[in-house]
Amino acid sequence: MGASADNGLKIVVVGGFGVGKTTMVRSVSEIRPLNTEETMTRAGETVDDISEIRGKTATTVAFDFGRITLDARNVLYLFGAPGQERFWFLWDRLFSGTLGAVVLIDTRRIDDSWYAIDRLERHGTPFIVACNDFGGPRHSHDDVREALDLDPRVPLVDCDARSRESSKQVLITLVQHIQRRYAGQSAEAAASPREFA
Repeated sequence: MGASADNGLKIVVVGGFGVGKTTMVRSVSEIRPLNTEETMTRAGETVDDISEIRGKTATTVAFDFGRITLDARNVLYLFGAPGQERFWFLWDRLFSGTLGAVVLIDTRRIDDSWYAIDRLERHGTPFIVACNDFGGPRHSHDDVREALDLDPRVPLVDCDARSRESSKQVLITLVQHIQRRYAGQSAEAAASPREFA
């Protein structure tokens, strides 16, 4: 972080096992990302279901970390959360101080997204949902929203986590969503005193 940068903004990328969280952090970070990937072994075959994630050889066991300098005073820190259930206890720490989150999903395994969405809603953390492109059949946003029972105010976008430009657009959508949400809260707070006058 540059000497003049004094605002560190934290965003977390969450989602199920193998949805592309590490790939997204890696593709958009301006620094070489820190990651805690470990090689998957046969011992883990009984723990992690990799039947629909062919070719996956490593998995995140703590978190991924990347950085994007926004301007001279603001830096965005990206944290990719581990997706397996046995690592979910780490999420509370990762959510602490978080500005917002991206829920990355694989529409072939949409059930893997429930826990992330539920946890973010309980924390009151603003989030968006990004459908990562795995080359399978496309689903309409209406179908995905219905399957996730997603609040209509939560943005839903398509992305390719391997693409820097696509991942950047996901983060821009999240920041715009956060701005709208807090602008709405500020407007409500400003209107409240007048109602009692």
